[in-house]
Amino acid sequence: MENSTVVNNDQRPTIMVTNDDGIDAPGLRALVRVLVSTNRYQVLVCAPDSEKSAVSHCITWRNPISAQRVDIDGATAFAVSGTPADCTSLGISNAIFPMIPDLVISGINMGSNCGYHIIYSGTVAGAREAFFNGIPAISMSYDWVGGKSNVQDYSIAAEACLPIISAVLTEIKNQNYPLGCFLNMDFPTDIANHKGYKLTKQGKSIFKMGWRQVTADTQGGKMLSTMTMETDSASAANSDLRSISQGHLLFKREVREARGDNDDTDHRSLREGYITVTPLGALSQAEGGYQAYFKDLLPRLVASLSSSAI
Repeated sequence: MENSTVVNNDQRPTIMVTNDDGIDAPGLRALVRVLVSTNRYQVLVCAPDSEKSAVSHCITWRNPISAQRVDIDGATAFAVSGTPADCTSLGISNAIFPMIPDLVISGINMGSNCGYHIIYSGTVAGAREAFFNGIPAISMSYDWVGGKSNVQDYSIAAEACLPIISAVLTEIKNQNYPLGCFLNMDFPTDIANHKGYKLTKQGKSIFKMGWRQVTADTQGGKMLSTMTMETDSASAANSDLRSISQGHLLFKREVREARGDNDDTDHRSLREGYITVTPLGALSQAEGGYQAYFKDLLPRLVASLSSSAI
């Protein structure tokens, strides 16, 4: 697609939205609807054409990906056959849209993304890919709980994040916004009665997983997809499983233990009812005195290998 001759006369800031739940997901649709309703932003959407939860920062390398125009009121939108990172990369490349967005937002995801789950998250990867390319980004997730949450909660969450979006875009316009990090936001289950924004740090919360053997006929719906709700795709998945189960053992992940944090981290603050705002970087560096440990270990290891070779 040739965009070099396109002139953009709209002076509003441009926001590109992606996600990992897919372009039809209610979280993305609610966020786009709220952004469009303000009439303050140009809104672009470049999101997976199907669910890509928990794919982390996977990218498509050898094969081409397809993009199909999708009708979303007030936005220019494409459904893409790739991963969340693919969608962001394509959307900010100037290959599919006539402008490069000022801000990328990935979400609103169904299920929280705190602690170590950030590593698994395709939602966070959508924002991280923009960060890799020097574009400010925010990943957003809602702590969906079955029996308590409803689809309207996404709209409430989208409204609640507008002040953050406005402040970030103002800082970007004034060239004050730091490009050395991106933001990860999580909205509490009772979003209508949240306690306000809270600056947090990434904790170490995680679901400890195990495996159990299953048969195709006993399969239920999907598990938390860093963490998605049950969907009608379960029946299609069962059909696929039956076709491959002949002669194969089938195993399914299951949660064995949930490990939280005791200090002032994203997971604990979210559980307390805050909208958490967590700056993230590209790398997870080892904590503590491990540099000193391996600085001492490596020379001894090399010396031991050298002596054993004699």
